[in-house]
Amino acid sequence: MTHHDLRHSPLESVHEEAGATFTEFAGWRMPVRYTSDLDEHRAVRTGAGIFDLSHMGEIRFSGPQAGAALDHALSGNLSGLATGRAKYTLLLTEEGGILDDMVVYHLADDDYLAVVNAANREVDLAELTTRSAGFDAEVVDESADTALIAVQGPRAAAIVVQTMAQSNLDPEELAALRYYRCCAGRFEGDPVLIARTGYTGEDGFELYLPAGTASRMWRALTATGDLTPCGLACRDTLRLEAGMPLYGHELTTSTRPSQAGLGRVVSFTKSDDFVGRRALEGRDASGDRVLVGLAGEGRRAARAGYWVLDADGTTVGEVTSGVLSPTLGHPVAMAYVDPGLAGTGTALSVDVRGTPIAFTVVPLPFYHRS
Repeated sequence: MTHHDLRHSPLESVHEEAGATFTEFAGWRMPVRYTSDLDEHRAVRTGAGIFDLSHMGEIRFSGPQAGAALDHALSGNLSGLATGRAKYTLLLTEEGGILDDMVVYHLADDDYLAVVNAANREVDLAELTTRSAGFDAEVVDESADTALIAVQGPRAAAIVVQTMAQSNLDPEELAALRYYRCCAGRFEGDPVLIARTGYTGEDGFELYLPAGTASRMWRALTATGDLTPCGLACRDTLRLEAGMPLYGHELTTSTRPSQAGLGRVVSFTKSDDFVGRRALEGRDASGDRVLVGLAGEGRRAARAGYWVLDADGTTVGEVTSGVLSPTLGHPVAMAYVDPGLAGTGTALSVDVRGTPIAFTVVPLPFYHRS
């Protein structure tokens, strides 16, 4: 795919001015780094980083039965979600596999916003539209018109509150906004949705706004002088340290929610049927491989696709994501392993290019913010 075939962020010129290195990601030309992955990672852990996430998909549900349509389409109880709150949920296949994971915001009485992964946007839109047929609800893809900027890190709140002094939002209310809550306002006359959500394991905010106003918002945020531009590379190491799954790695159509530790986001208590329910309800999952954290010594990382071995050298699992942790200083990985070997403290090894490297099963996440 050539440069001209890719989709372009409304912030691309801002990234070019900042000297970003670009990569192709899910059909988009996106900044992978500006300076160094390590410096950007540490900036988010110790101060604050700013990310362009405009490649994500935004799909709006509206109408009298929007909540009911979402209840049928997704694994969670969305109609019971209070206004101004967000919920992490799953789009399942009929067989109970994971087609995508997403966050849904309840914006107003009959108005919801589903934020989906860039690589799955077209599939998700088609599925959500089909599953909403028969409900009095409208499904609209707003991705092309929406920009998404994330500010993450211990100083994120101070920076966002300072910048939003130019908005009609109350600074104290914004500072007090709780995790997985959102509020809508206007910034210099333009609409903005601000959510206290993120994908780094740190405190932070995600700001949804019209694509045409993205550059102005980015410059206003960075004008505080205490915000580091960050690319997709450090976003991946941050989310991995925080034990957050990535679609295509920890989550696939072959993965059941219980395997990934996501059984809690499947609501069997809601009265309405939902796609995937019959395949999962009452299913014996005792023999399924389960997702675990692995911690190693030395400097050699276990990468996605590497085999996990038991003491006899028998293959008992597969690594889905792995890195030499910038924060912890040792290799960490997530892997699916046989259930009998998933207990904390279990000694395993990973075949790293033909050499078995010792790893130990540890609880997820690897990193907790203080």
